[in-house]
Amino acid sequence: MGAIVATSRTPDVLREVGARLKALRLQQNLRVSDLAADSGVSPRTINRLEAGHSVGTENLVRVMRALGRLQAFEAFIPVPEVSPYDVERLRGNVRRRASRRGREW
Repeated sequence: MGAIVATSRTPDVLREVGARLKALRLQQNLRVSDLAADSGVSPRTINRLEAGHSVGTENLVRVMRALGRLQAFEAFIPVPEVSPYDVERLRGNVRRRASRRGREW
């Protein structure tokens, strides 16, 4: 298995995520049909996910839950930390959108 780094292309990241999910499934001695039944996701979708194809976020969440790895999203997308300075500055004004400036990728 490879590393996912900031310079990884999207298809490479999807393939790596799929390979890791497949390894987790096999580690738990689950067949695709077992994981499909546990997650409520079709076997075809699980095969596509493991092959590195794009699937919906809801399907990914269901599979992660069935594998007992839902908590991994905490590390993946942590709750943004707010500094005491920002709390005082915003005083209840929570940012709801980004500025119009585009971000270069």
